[in-house]
Amino acid sequence: ALDTIAESGAPLRVAVNCAGVGWASRILTKKGPHELDLFRKIIEINLVGTFNVMRLAANRMQNQEVVDENDQRGVIINTASVAAFEGQIGQIAYTASKGGVHAMTITAARDLAQVGVRVNTIAPGTINTPMLDGITPEFKKTLEAGIPFPK
Repeated sequence: ALDTIAESGAPLRVAVNCAGVGWASRILTKKGPHELDLFRKIIEINLVGTFNVMRLAANRMQNQEVVDENDQRGVIINTASVAAFEGQIGQIAYTASKGGVHAMTITAARDLAQVGVRVNTIAPGTINTPMLDGITPEFKKTLEAGIPFPK
């Protein structure tokens, strides 16, 4: 995707990371412990994927012309989740991945400030995405109950 942008001649000013998968599983179930490969896959997509796009986008942004008197070149917006702060039963891998996305923010912002790239992370609540299509309305209400405003 970054190569396609570069080939278009348009400057890369904004990168939004919104990877989000999270197959529910408790640490222990009647069938045994949480599958380690499932945990790794969620971390790989949500956390490592976000880091990978962030590093590659920042590398491209640092070579862009500045756009203002603050020497700003671009912004990276990472998507965590309210689960990063209020994980629910069965969300161990998703919560860990989104907590990691949140945790990267201040370090990334400090690292990239020197090249004029801002970094922010948002933490939305429940949003109608394909990931939430697979849950029951009852479970969705349980998730929403822990989100202050807007639910």
